[in-house]
Amino acid sequence: MYTESLEIHDARFKGLVFGNVHLEKLWTGGRWTEGPAYFPAGRYLVWSDIPNDRVMRLDETDGSVSTFLQPARHHNGHTVDRQGRLVSCEHEGRCVSRIEHDGSTTILASHVDGKRLNSPNDVVVKSDDSVWFSDPTYGIDSEYEGGAALSETDGSHVYRIDPRDGRVQAVATDFHKPNGLCFSPDERLLYIADTGATHSEDGPRHIRVFRVGADGQTLDGGRIFASLDEGLFDGFRCDRAGNVWTSAADGVHCYAPDGTLLGKVRVPEVVANLCFGGRKRNRLYICGTTSLYAIFVNAQAATWPDT
Repeated sequence: MYTESLEIHDARFKGLVFGNVHLEKLWTGGRWTEGPAYFPAGRYLVWSDIPNDRVMRLDETDGSVSTFLQPARHHNGHTVDRQGRLVSCEHEGRCVSRIEHDGSTTILASHVDGKRLNSPNDVVVKSDDSVWFSDPTYGIDSEYEGGAALSETDGSHVYRIDPRDGRVQAVATDFHKPNGLCFSPDERLLYIADTGATHSEDGPRHIRVFRVGADGQTLDGGRIFASLDEGLFDGFRCDRAGNVWTSAADGVHCYAPDGTLLGKVRVPEVVANLCFGGRKRNRLYICGTTSLYAIFVNAQAATWPDT
């Protein structure tokens, strides 16, 4: 028997969850929570509350929640790089930034070919320290999650920041609204969500998968990995076995590397993003619309820190 928190679609999912584990609500009070990132050294989690222009912090040692950063220039997605620094997507700042060990902030990317970025949305750091991010227009579409402005670029693309010279280069340009992204455990694949249905009734609501070139800097392919009939995929992570744990309207969906839907973690709010955390990196932190949830699973983050 499995708790009401779990929905089994494929027998393989039974090996990834615990039948007697329930979803936990850890905090509520946000407007649109996003961008969770876990810091193992401090055993704390940070996440965005975009419309309220703040980044929140959960201390895993005692369960307390506090405001980590406000104002925050409407942060969205976050990740932790290999040096333990917070890398952030700023809607209002229209940039990708990094908080250094001394607390100062470094702007990693704000322009491409002399034009301002739209509003970086989600970000991941590769093992070569290159930074990959999506740049749809959600943060400049209105004042609610950033600042209304016209796009200066020729579309919504996915970019790579070179770790040596900081050059910003487009790596995928055929998206409507690129969103969440993550690498497979061996970094040979890059998964990217397209949430174009937010701007077009028949727009995409799927995740695509690309092969990473031998140079580690380019992408090839881009077939559809998984699709939804209702709701949208947003943020997601891979576990060590290459399964994709992704946000959806009814909770968290888990897909095998072959694209089979294995099962779901039911969440009573629309889910925006998630990440692995905890001392054994087997606790799935989930950002619902207004709340932060968590559930223990029988899977672990593909990389550590969980990028």
